[in-house]
Amino acid sequence: MADASVIAAVFCALFAGHHLGDHIVQTDWQANHKALPGWLGVRAMAGHLVGYHACMVAALAGLAAVGVPLTVTGSAVGLGFSAVTHGFLDRRWPVRWILEHTGSRDFAASQTPLPGGYLADQSLHIACLFVAALLVVAGGGS
Repeated sequence: MADASVIAAVFCALFAGHHLGDHIVQTDWQANHKALPGWLGVRAMAGHLVGYHACMVAALAGLAAVGVPLTVTGSAVGLGFSAVTHGFLDRRWPVRWILEHTGSRDFAASQTPLPGGYLADQSLHIACLFVAALLVVAGGGS
């Protein structure tokens, strides 16, 4: 069984990497184009996912540097899950669809005090980060 403190440390590292990658490293151009169809959207999304996951790799490397037991395999599994889920949710329509099909159509359209779609997007990303943390820890056979 994995040590809960390792899971917590990995989640915190991924959470920090998420915020840096989504709110600091992501460019305006990436944010404005990543959900578009065609190569323009693919290019913007790819750039965003590379920068975003570079932040996560750096955060996990920091954990490893202070002795938190991580494996390359586990980290790859967790980061792979993160890349797939993050890219999917950032297409924007999945978040909108979830809100519209869970009785939150008005919240999805709200803009005050923050856009409902953005808040739901972040909530879904954080839930996926928790799963990614579990995969990082369990994926290495720990």
